[in-house]
Amino acid sequence: MSTSRIPPVTAVPDDDDVPTLLVKIFGKDRPGITAGLCDTLAAYGVHIVDIEQVVTRGRIVLCVLVTAPKADGAEGGLRATVHSWAESMRLQAEIISGRGDNRPRGTGRSHVTVLGNPLTAESTAAIASRITGTGGNIDRIFRLAKYPVTAVEFEVSGAETEPLRTALAIEAADIGVDVAVVSSGLQRRAQRLVVMDVDSTLIQDEVIELFAAHAGCEAEVAEVTARAMRGELDFEQSLHARVALLAGIDESVVEKVRAEVRLTPGARTLIRTLKRLGYQVGVVSGGFTQVTDDLKERLGLDFASANTLEVVDGKLTGRVVGEVVDRAGKARLLRRFAAEAGVPLVQTVAIGDGANDLDMLNAAGLGVAFNAKPVVREAAHTAVNVPFLDTVLYLLGVTREEVEAADAHVD
Repeated sequence: MSTSRIPPVTAVPDDDDVPTLLVKIFGKDRPGITAGLCDTLAAYGVHIVDIEQVVTRGRIVLCVLVTAPKADGAEGGLRATVHSWAESMRLQAEIISGRGDNRPRGTGRSHVTVLGNPLTAESTAAIASRITGTGGNIDRIFRLAKYPVTAVEFEVSGAETEPLRTALAIEAADIGVDVAVVSSGLQRRAQRLVVMDVDSTLIQDEVIELFAAHAGCEAEVAEVTARAMRGELDFEQSLHARVALLAGIDESVVEKVRAEVRLTPGARTLIRTLKRLGYQVGVVSGGFTQVTDDLKERLGLDFASANTLEVVDGKLTGRVVGEVVDRAGKARLLRRFAAEAGVPLVQTVAIGDGANDLDMLNAAGLGVAFNAKPVVREAAHTAVNVPFLDTVLYLLGVTREEVEAADAHVD
């Protein structure tokens, strides 16, 4: 029997006084640059302390932080060899002497996602300046998506999430972009349940208004709905008042309304991607099960709950049956769905647009106000004001390229 010996691991000293070299390579990207540089450095027995590479429009910037070679005179040889290799590859090289690793990142770490259509240099400068003004440092910036909106993410340290969120919300309102700020860490990747409102969130319509159009009372219902969503009326009272106007409609209208429902752009992409990532997805609605049950089946949702229109002898009675799903009810359902899914509340995401969504948005680990009323935008954790529901994926750190790659590999 033969045995193989595993070579011992030599740790890189964690000492701020250890001499290090920052090797920067930039130029036209091509295959083999990273391997070629590391092969060149390997001849001098250095350890890699840090490495980062960015490619933008075919131009590469590669930075490698290494320990300085120990042999006398070896650093001069390393410098000459790296410059010679870079010249042979038609690249430029810069080598900077220093000591130790990168300086430690500040406490308080956040992901700042900026959505613009378009995203201008002026608005980006304003956001970056406000981050700096709160004491934050931008450690990294990268693009999440280029369409249907431009989405970029800033990794920020040195500022606590809540004050940073408040400061950037004010700036975003002034310059007309969407900014979402979420805490960094494992919790962001562990969010595993998304619960959405339906009317004007998952779909473009208000379902009760679709029913009202068939009853000839659309204007009256729309006015009550608008006042309720602004928080001017008690939701349950307004619901009963609106539903009463539907008394006598034939039950066959339900199928017509289902056919008239229009999904919000990006809704299918959002749900499909979340399901592929292992999320469970649900909806809660102040609307009606006659529509949400159909959406649950069509979209493959895990949970759905709404009010139920009473039907007697094939006619709507103008009443609802069972417990009313109102503002408090939506929050209770979020908690119930989370318990059934085995997901802590801190790992949930809630999305909504109206005042009756506020309790749910505040109860979730991340509450997203989607094209919401002002009172909701001000109270939610973050707001998205573009008409594409799948932009919520960017708040979770999912890139457009990842979405498209997943779509391309469907069996």
